[in-house]
Amino acid sequence: MIITEGIVLKERLAGEHDKFVDILTKDKGIIEICVKGARKINGKSGSSVQLFAYSRFCIDLRRNMYFLNSAEPIHIFYGLRNSLTALSLASYFSDILRYCIQENSDGESIMRLMLNTLHFLEKGLRSEKQLKAIFEFRLMSETGFMPDIVACRECGEFEPQELYFNIPDGSFRCKECSSGEYENFFAVKLPVLSAIRHIVLVDFDRLFNFRVSDDTLEILSEISESYIQAHTERSFRTLDFYKSLKGNKYE
Repeated sequence: MIITEGIVLKERLAGEHDKFVDILTKDKGIIEICVKGARKINGKSGSSVQLFAYSRFCIDLRRNMYFLNSAEPIHIFYGLRNSLTALSLASYFSDILRYCIQENSDGESIMRLMLNTLHFLEKGLRSEKQLKAIFEFRLMSETGFMPDIVACRECGEFEPQELYFNIPDGSFRCKECSSGEYENFFAVKLPVLSAIRHIVLVDFDRLFNFRVSDDTLEILSEISESYIQAHTERSFRTLDFYKSLKGNKYE
């Protein structure tokens, strides 16, 4: 028997009584678990395998498949269901994880990112736009796509007041080194660069502790979304749905 903690990212019905759930774990990455008799499970065991439940799972490995033996909830994130936009944004985060994280990978830092993001989203302690940008940039950094934001790639200038961020290679160049080549570049100011540096470099305890102006946050959100789409090489329907709810504006 295997005992692990994880977050339910996806659930799919199978037949009349069973379902499969994808869970993000600390030590096994994302795994698929078969929950036999899921529609008959009540109480704690039933809530433990609901979408966005953070639970302790006891699972069996049989015929190269995981089967749920028992589960106990740690936190359910019920508050997400009070807001359709919060729920849809959390679903977008789940889709990104299911695409980026493989089975048998180290998921501890990723799970901490997801748990903290869902906490702030559930409690409304940060704006959805800020949480989205944090999640997108930090996830890319944790999975090997950290942007090169230390200094201008050409001259080494550390704090240019005007700069251009390159989406495909994740680097920036100061205005003097851009040479008029603006394709795939975002023109940004220093506060945007400072926010990106904070997100990708700071330790988890301080990750969500920063404030920026509305204009800076708007640009930061555009860049983070473009960056993750460029490096995953795909779009996400859950993001399209979220944006349709918000009218393309994140609050």
